[in-house]
Amino acid sequence: MKLVGFIITAILAHISVYAQNDYAQDEMEQQQQEPLDGQWQPKTIDHDKIVPFSEPEPVTISEKAGVKFKPLLEIITGCAPYAAVNAEGATNGGLRPSGDPQSGCEGSKLGSQVYGRSTWHKDVWAIMFASYFPKDSPLPVLGHRHDWENVVLFIDDPNKVEPDDLGFVMIKYESSFPLNHAFNITTDAGSSQDLIMWHQMPDLARRALNDTDFGKANTPMNDLNFMTKIKAAWPFQTKKAGV
Repeated sequence: MKLVGFIITAILAHISVYAQNDYAQDEMEQQQQEPLDGQWQPKTIDHDKIVPFSEPEPVTISEKAGVKFKPLLEIITGCAPYAAVNAEGATNGGLRPSGDPQSGCEGSKLGSQVYGRSTWHKDVWAIMFASYFPKDSPLPVLGHRHDWENVVLFIDDPNKVEPDDLGFVMIKYESSFPLNHAFNITTDAGSSQDLIMWHQMPDLARRALNDTDFGKANTPMNDLNFMTKIKAAWPFQTKKAGV
């Protein structure tokens, strides 16, 4: 069974309406659903042949916040993270769950990738970071081709130069037999990957992630799943009026 990635949350009690209004345009630019141009046809290529996107220089508020808080990932067991899609819209073919948990997926010579997408949710800024792995196999034959894991970080104000939410997002990728792999919190610093935000990817890449079936692994930051997972990650109960 696919496990939901560990959710890391950091939030201040005081929420500034001024901040939300100030960044409304930035959010609008990021969240608007533009028509995806180009003639896209489904295509998969070998798991180690996907060229990841280089991390662009952050320009917008959301991009700068994404780079600032992108996670440090430690691999305990299983595959290293790989790129899931290239600029032409070809997606990762993944690996069959055979051999050792890390067999054939110790890391791509072309580099790895972490994907980001962010939005306002309940007056705070939510940033999702997602990683793709070619297989999820706790033991030979067990598991499945493809794995997506994600963490969601909540911060009060993405534009603060010195945010009140300090520290790195440190996560580990591991399996507790017989369960499949998942993200968990750790105090050990892992490595970082080049970050590409959803809106920074070309149309063909976003369309591929919207339309490609990764089997038992659901792409967390695509248009279908993103807001559902953000809402599910929200850890605070809303008190009803009069209660």
